[in-house]
Amino acid sequence: MNNVNNIAENFGTLYHPTSTLVFYEAKGTENNMYVEHFDMDKNGMPINAHPLTVKEANVLAKALQTDEERSHAFLKPKGVLPTNILHINPSEKGTVLWYTKAQERQMYFVESLGVPNGVAHTPPILWYANKNSLAVFALATDRRPTEKTPLHYAPFFNIYEDGKVCMGTVTIDIKNSSSVEEFIGAWESYFFNSYFSHLLGSHSPIKVNCVKVWKDLIGTAKPFPKDVLKKNNRTLKNLL
Repeated sequence: MNNVNNIAENFGTLYHPTSTLVFYEAKGTENNMYVEHFDMDKNGMPINAHPLTVKEANVLAKALQTDEERSHAFLKPKGVLPTNILHINPSEKGTVLWYTKAQERQMYFVESLGVPNGVAHTPPILWYANKNSLAVFALATDRRPTEKTPLHYAPFFNIYEDGKVCMGTVTIDIKNSSSVEEFIGAWESYFFNSYFSHLLGSHSPIKVNCVKVWKDLIGTAKPFPKDVLKKNNRTLKNLL
């Protein structure tokens, strides 16, 4: 998928080097250590070498503590856990399983597909993501899914048969301090604010022509025709 605009700036921060530390230790001893602090010039080169001061050490300690607190905050809800969240695994990469009901979404398509950009109704969607990748599936109803809920292929372009989304040139940048609400909001934005471009391989995600379906839906109030969805012989439990 291709970017519509640069949305990565909403989810990440650009950092510039400002200082560096060099640790010296006397040979044959365990505790005799000296720390030298360097400022960094605009080209990233170390300058102004001097012994690390107490004030500078305190600033470093505070920064490290803040980073640790941010890592512990990853995937924590801002308040009461949203009802559309089905499962959270706050590991190093973090995974979240959630669903969205049928709704209107702004969608973008490459010109070669012949589908105009615009608003259309989507079916209920099951989302499964970690920091680096996303998989999506369609659901037959708006009811909150259970482990036994059958999954359908998502009726979109740029999706592999196993449900994983090909993000193309989209830059994924999920912050370590993201709450679960920010995490799912970022992934939904990445998905729908990118151009849909093509089907992958010989796999057709629905029973009829995918291009024709979206041509018929864009710019109308028609609900997504759920009868065109194809089951993929998996249930929600297969994702856990």
